[in-house]
Amino acid sequence: MKILENKYSNKTFENIKHIDDYGNEYWYARELQKVLEYKDWRNFQKVIDKAVLSANNTVSREEDWVVEVNKPIKTGKGKEEIIKDYKLSRYICYLIVQNADPSKEVIALGQTYFAIQTRKQEITEQEYDSLSDDEKRFYQRKLTKQGNYTLQKVASAAGVKNMAEFHNAGYKGLYNGETADDIFKRKKLRYREDILDNMNEDELVANLFRINQTKQKLLKDNVQGKKEAKDVHYEVGKKVRKAIADIGGMMPEEMPKPKKSLKELERERKKLEIKEQKKLEKIK
Repeated sequence: MKILENKYSNKTFENIKHIDDYGNEYWYARELQKVLEYKDWRNFQKVIDKAVLSANNTVSREEDWVVEVNKPIKTGKGKEEIIKDYKLSRYICYLIVQNADPSKEVIALGQTYFAIQTRKQEITEQEYDSLSDDEKRFYQRKLTKQGNYTLQKVASAAGVKNMAEFHNAGYKGLYNGETADDIFKRKKLRYREDILDNMNEDELVANLFRINQTKQKLLKDNVQGKKEAKDVHYEVGKKVRKAIADIGGMMPEEMPKPKKSLKELERERKKLEIKEQKKLEKIK
């Protein structure tokens, strides 16, 4: 790790950060490509495409994660040529390093740098306290989606093929033997409903802690093998459960199910937005 720190530092990524006229930070894809030691643009373009696909699958609202720009460059003969580049948000940079070649030393530093400082994952205590109960659920659900995505990448690198079994190991530890299917049935959910979409804030936080601690232990202990990874997930879940018990907290399976799932709330919000839009159109 000392060799890595001597060769790279957080300044490696800070030095190529740009700020636009509105105070928004961004990185150019071509500059990030060089820092991440990708010689071929076509290969790096594939990593960007994967990151965008992941962002679309994990965040409900579309945002300007990637903005295409044309940049003039000087060729070897002194002529000017226009090449395609992208302005990348911090969040998409975070997903790019998650999808990049893990064999490159600089990738590990990039994953830490963008994960810790990603603006999408930042919120002040005051801002969080001002959210409604449902808004807190949306926020924690977003973090669990992002956390599970990263955990699956780490588990896959450790040799896990059956992700359902791997996730069940964590649930069994945290829920005193219950699998995802058991939780689904206990909550009396309808076909294809997501159990995480039907958890309250506290239950989501407990699961997020399980997810993050499992990822950290898999990486720290360099766990290899599907059985070993499953065992780690189970033990972490069990320890999170014990921690809740030790402080006299409510067990996750005892936490009340919210009246509405996050999918239902999302649909209601969209209907309301459409209704408000129609009202505005009538006024115009």
